[in-house]
Parts: sequence; structure tokens; C-alpha cells
Amino acid sequence: MNILVTGSRGQLGSELQELSACSDGHHFFFYDLPDLDITSPGHVASICREHGIEVIINCAAYTAVDKAESDVDAAFRVNRDGAAVLAACAKERNALLVHISTDYVFNGTSSAPYREIDPASPLGVYGVSKWDGEERIRRIAPSHWIIRTSWLYSVYGANFVKTMLRLGAERSVLSVVADQIGTPTWAADLAAAIMSMLGQYDKHSRYAGTYHYSSEGVCSWYDFAQAIMELAGLPCKVVPVESSQYPQIAPRPYYSVLNKSAVKQEWKLEIPHWRVSLAAMLAKLQHGAKG
Repeated sequence: MNILVTGSRGQLGSELQELSACSDGHHFFFYDLPDLDITSPGHVASICREHGIEVIINCAAYTAVDKAESDVDAAFRVNRDGAAVLAACAKERNALLVHISTDYVFNGTSSAPYREIDPASPLGVYGVSKWDGEERIRRIAPSHWIIRTSWLYSVYGANFVKTMLRLGAERSVLSVVADQIGTPTWAADLAAAIMSMLGQYDKHSRYAGTYHYSSEGVCSWYDFAQAIMELAGLPCKVVPVESSQYPQIAPRPYYSVLNKSAVKQEWKLEIPHWRVSLAAMLAKLQHGAKG
């Protein structure tokens, strides 16, 4: 199959590039700004025609959660309107659109892991823009997979793990919020899951599904930071604090654990525990640092 990956220089896009080198039977075309603007219908259509695209994996997103509160138009232009442009192109080509969404579509008031059928109620501009993008895709693209994930990290790009490693090497004590609960997700695991799903994909069938994918297990940001220091062998002490002590511009869901039963059952995926994946990521980072 001919597969277009947007946002190819981000964390997930970079992991997909790495996996594509070992992929048989697929031809990948990786694009990011300025070579592809997903908000431009003409640009997207031209790229898809040029390469005979049969699957679009949309890793492009506006992810600056706090900045989105003041940069509203830009967030919606990418997360909602860009998703709609890709959905229209997928429909025109009878292609599958794989779209990456977020746990931020939920308000965090649940006491049980969120299922795909649970009502969305995003708290901030970022979450609303991602939810609106999902809804556009459902209305426009007959064949799509919407995959919600959470707390993404990678050897590529900037993320919480790399920030903790840097600060842990510079400081003796770090304060990290302990009252926001979720699950970290190694982008390499998510990329592998997408590749596994594509291996089972029948281009003559129609798909319309929303799935949750994150690592197994549950933790707070404090627990996550503590594990990073422990597994990296850093002596930095991590102190738990409440979110009220570190006010942020955009509201965050206090609980955003995702129920992954659907994706595991339908696509026969085995998902590793977050500590196992974190250890693997840190080992990989140690043997070859990425930007």
C-alpha cells in the first residue's frame, strides 16, 4: 500500500519512519511543514494524487496546550480544519484515514478508565479542537480509525521524559504534580500498534472505528517522574505536589486513564506496561540520543 504520514517529524511520525525501514509491502511517504500543509485542500490532494495514496496516517497536530488558549484560530485550523481536509481527501480516494487524537477530549471527572463510547467533554481549547476534528472525520470519511492516546513520549523530539532527565541531572530536588492520573505512552509502541493494525487491514472493506491506545497501568505525573529517576539512575529526589501549586493556563483532566479493551480485542494487540516501555525507551536513548 501507498501510505502518507503527516507530521512526520514529530514523535509518532519519527517512530513510524524508523519502523517503515523494516516494512514489507508498503510504500511510505513522509511529509511535514513546509512540504505539506494539511489545511490546504489543493496541496493535500496534489500529494495524494502524486503518490497514489491509499492510507493517510495523520500525526500532524497543534499540541501546545497552554498556548492554544490564546492562539485559538491556529489550534482549530490544524486540529479541526486540517482533519477535515484529510478526511475529504480520504473520501475522494476511497482511502483509510488513521487519525491520532487525545485523552484531552475527556474532562477527567470519571473514576473508571474512559471507554470510546463515553461522552466527550473537553476542558480547554486544545481538547475542543481535537474533539471537533474527530467529529469532522466521522461525518466526512467513510473509512477511518481515530486513535486516542495519552502522555506521549519518545526518543525523538521534546517530551516529559527528556525534560525530567535534563532537570534530574541539574537539580537535587524536583516537585511534580501527583493529583493528575493517567498513563504514559511510548510513541514506538503506538507506531508498532498502527503497523500491526495495517497488517490486518483489508482495503476492500470499510472501517469506521474509534480506539484507545496507551500503555498498560496507571500512574500520576509524580509516579512517572519517580520511575524516570529510578530507571535512569539519577539521584534527584522527586517531591509530590498538588496541581494548585503549579497553576497552568489551560485546564487539565485530573483523570484520563483510557480503557483499551476494544483495540486489544478487535486487533489482537498486546500492550506493554508503562514501566516496561519506559525502561526500553531509556535504554534506547542511552545507546543513541535523538533530537
